[in-house]
Amino acid sequence: MIFRSPYPDVEIPNVSLADFVLRHAERLADKPALIDAASGRSLTYGQLAGGIRGVAAGLWERGLRKGDVVGIFAPNDPDYAIALYAVASAGGIVTTVNPQVTAEELARQLDDSRARFLVTTPDLLCRAREAAGSMVQEIVVMGEAEGAISLSALGGTKAAVPSVPIDPFLDTVVLPYSSGTTGLPKGVMLTHRNLVANVCQVSVPQAGDETEIVFAVPPFYHIYGTLLLDLALANGWTLLTLPRFDLASFLRALQDYRVTRASVAPPVVLALANEPIVEGFNLSSLRFILSGGAPLDHVLIRRCEARLGCLVAQGFGMTEASPATHVQAPDGNVAKRGSVGPCVPNTECKVVDFDSGAELGPGEQGELWVRGPQVMKGYLNRPDATAQIITPDGWLRTGDLVCLDDDGYLFVVDRLKELIKYKGYQVAPAELEAVLLTHPAVADAAVVPSPDEEAGEVPKAFVVLRKPSTADDLIAYVAARVAPYKKVRRLEITDQIPKSPSGKILRRVLVERERAAALVPA
Repeated sequence: MIFRSPYPDVEIPNVSLADFVLRHAERLADKPALIDAASGRSLTYGQLAGGIRGVAAGLWERGLRKGDVVGIFAPNDPDYAIALYAVASAGGIVTTVNPQVTAEELARQLDDSRARFLVTTPDLLCRAREAAGSMVQEIVVMGEAEGAISLSALGGTKAAVPSVPIDPFLDTVVLPYSSGTTGLPKGVMLTHRNLVANVCQVSVPQAGDETEIVFAVPPFYHIYGTLLLDLALANGWTLLTLPRFDLASFLRALQDYRVTRASVAPPVVLALANEPIVEGFNLSSLRFILSGGAPLDHVLIRRCEARLGCLVAQGFGMTEASPATHVQAPDGNVAKRGSVGPCVPNTECKVVDFDSGAELGPGEQGELWVRGPQVMKGYLNRPDATAQIITPDGWLRTGDLVCLDDDGYLFVVDRLKELIKYKGYQVAPAELEAVLLTHPAVADAAVVPSPDEEAGEVPKAFVVLRKPSTADDLIAYVAARVAPYKKVRRLEITDQIPKSPSGKILRRVLVERERAAALVPA
């Protein structure tokens, strides 16, 4: 049984991403487009468009050509938008990188994507230099740093803005890295058409006028953050950012800037519902909160709504879908509070039995498959991995265990895929297992999600030893080699890792053990 969106299909313009998000820039030239809530620095739509043109010309002058990859290794900042859309308008491809990753992790992504330029900040410059290999010909800094060209200087060139023919359907514009449903991170090729389509789709259930002042908590390197950036600018909204999230700064910005809507991850909703500090701020302007990254319990949603006096809705997606496939509208439908909403326009979905492939009906649990113009072009240089997740007739297999009600509203039950969702971040077990297996004391290892009230899930390792070691030593070993959000938070030394006859780790056995332990009273 195939479910379609309750919304009519929308027209998707055949334009490049930069042209689309800047479609209102001339008319709104004096209006703030982006504001850094930490410093108060803002960019008007006119300044944003001028900065993008200048940096695009500067990159072209320094050798950037159509199809070349530029890494952006930086926290949220108004200049992030200038860098991203400048590369896009010059026909380049942006690979977005989490600023928390280690130099080794950064180097792997730069090497795999074959990045020629890298944009970063003064604080991250040392790590960027350590990671830059022979492919990266130049590092550009947002701000000022000795020995590196600044983004503003790059944009001050007298060179002409390049005129590059772009095929929105075929040309990749953003290359985030995702583990998909399993395995190590892979480059997700998202085209201009994918991203423009997703903004058009999400703009229907998330409709708003140009008076909206929105706060984007998710980082721009994450596809959720990329979508919010595109969505806000394409609709003429004012978007607030913070380079690093902390609750007090977030609440102060909501109050002082009279924010009307906020896009967050589940831990922020938990904090808004529970933390005493919230009572000290006037949040009366806030009408709507959208949460994404992991499912929220309906009881928590209602508690947060009652405390703040605004609506809380959810969305669902994955990097491979640009990312949104389902979004709840801010319509106050209490009966659907536990749902992530129906399909966005131009999208269809179905629930499929994981073993037989049979299509299931309302109320039956199975794997979610989706199809629409937002589905990725494929994984970079990974045709086999692409074929495993996208069927020949265009269905994207999400790896999520779900059910749909009679109205086509989606309820996320669990994940069939192996990814761990730590505070909305994706953590690939295989990556942590590979690190553990480099320790001389480790004979075997498996990593699974362990329930956690604050984070949702934390990575827990089960380790078989070949010689003496301790849990604390092994946790510290991994922490020194991965980004902070990927750290193993719990570790249990065991005699054996459960495996199938073919040698595959039976994670479900370990996951069920963790869930059972979480239900036992302390």
